[in-house]
Amino acid sequence: MGTLGKRLKEARKAMGYSQERLGIDAGIEPASASARMNQYEKGVHEPGIKTVQQIATVLNLPAAYFYCDDDDAAHLLATFHSLDEQDRKKVINMVERIAIGT
Repeated sequence: MGTLGKRLKEARKAMGYSQERLGIDAGIEPASASARMNQYEKGVHEPGIKTVQQIATVLNLPAAYFYCDDDDAAHLLATFHSLDEQDRKKVINMVERIAIGT
């Protein structure tokens, strides 16, 4: 299982979705939704970016989360995505201050 499959499975389970339900909600044909999601999670097939974006929307995550190799960075992406615009600006300012050492 590759990074995308691992993150997809973890996010799906954390949100309480079955493979079939997530696939259907992401716009995959109901007759093949479960099988396709299973193949994506196992790394047999990789979904196109449009499908990843649809899955990300359903799971309320940024699409980049599914491609991020680093667990800490993936966690930061998911957390940052959950913030409103004002809090995102605060986080960016804080990280910039930390990065330049002030």
